[in-house]
Amino acid sequence: MNAGLGEMVDMAVIYPPGSTAQPLVSQLFSSFFQGGFECSSQRLRAGRRLDVIDATAHDRFAAQDYSRLRGIGMQTARDGFRWHLIEHTPGEYDFRSILPMLRAARHAGVQIIWDLCHYGWPDFMDVFSPEFPEQFGRYAAACAEILAEENGEDISFVCPINEISFLTWAGGDVGYLNPFAHGRGLELKMQLVRAALRATAALRARLPTVRIVYAEPLLSSRSHPDRPHEADAAQAEHLGQYQTLDMLSGRLFPELGGFPEALDIVGLNYYPYNQWFFHPYAHEREHLPGGHPLHRPLSELLAEVYARYGRPLFLSETGTEGEARPDWLRSVMAEVRRAREQGTPVEGVCLYPILNHAGWDDDRPCPNGLWDGCGPQGERHIYAPLLHELRAQGLAGAGNQGWVGDGLMV
Repeated sequence: MNAGLGEMVDMAVIYPPGSTAQPLVSQLFSSFFQGGFECSSQRLRAGRRLDVIDATAHDRFAAQDYSRLRGIGMQTARDGFRWHLIEHTPGEYDFRSILPMLRAARHAGVQIIWDLCHYGWPDFMDVFSPEFPEQFGRYAAACAEILAEENGEDISFVCPINEISFLTWAGGDVGYLNPFAHGRGLELKMQLVRAALRATAALRARLPTVRIVYAEPLLSSRSHPDRPHEADAAQAEHLGQYQTLDMLSGRLFPELGGFPEALDIVGLNYYPYNQWFFHPYAHEREHLPGGHPLHRPLSELLAEVYARYGRPLFLSETGTEGEARPDWLRSVMAEVRRAREQGTPVEGVCLYPILNHAGWDDDRPCPNGLWDGCGPQGERHIYAPLLHELRAQGLAGAGNQGWVGDGLMV
């Protein structure tokens, strides 16, 4: 669509007349479909700190972004506090970067699952130091105070640390991002689990009704048919994805302080590249696309997690790039529906990210969201084919008002 900003377009193009699938209802969240605002804030190997919230102008136009979500029927979102902006000086907390977002979400009526740490922390901190878990616990306590002041009696949803497993591999084993270590992944994981448990305790002390989310990658590793001798290694790699949740729940390394009730809601991040044939050198893995005879159904992976922990689940991140976005959502939703029919309590699906953004390493445009660009008043272009598929999957919006050419909302 190339209509001008002021020219009305056929609303049936953006809002198809009906759904072909039964809408899904969440027992946990305000809406089954959710939008995830990418909020990574880590240091990269080159020394640059990412701040994707700033790069997408989401912090400046949060009110418009949340209203857009609500307008299409998404009443729940993932978003993040940026620790490096909040704690400039040890023990001193400045929440000016998050307060407008908290208030905008409340005004729009959008429920937020807040990340407290999405890969990044203040530069003065040593994540390996004995003090780090307590530093994070104090920060979480300060965040809990702000949430209590701003949300009042509303239930808060908080993810203390996003993707501990990925962070400890990328930052502790291969030196890709902070803290740029090699061969210290397990050490870093144990340290982050200690910190997450301190945060969980601090949040619950101030917010008795808080719901704690831990978002972890959902993977499948299996041996290649031509290399059956790698079956044990592949199985060990597959089971390794549970190491963080096992630590948090006290099943593994109980000396860290984990306990079953530390796990409340399990978020699972699932992308097209999350299944592969095991290879001793990770960069030589052969990924297994959907349709491959050895590709495991997503419903089966979800059931495996539920059988292990018995906690409610949701897909806390899922999506892909380019024209494959609608097809990917369709395939994911078919498996989510199958999982629910089989008794696995999948309580939501979060499109992640909801806004296109630049690549971490090369700043290339990543067409992976529902909206792109940002005009002077916060206008963004919508990717209509993905909205078509959301509608086909049962997403029900509030109406057509405010939509103009190119799918911009003003």
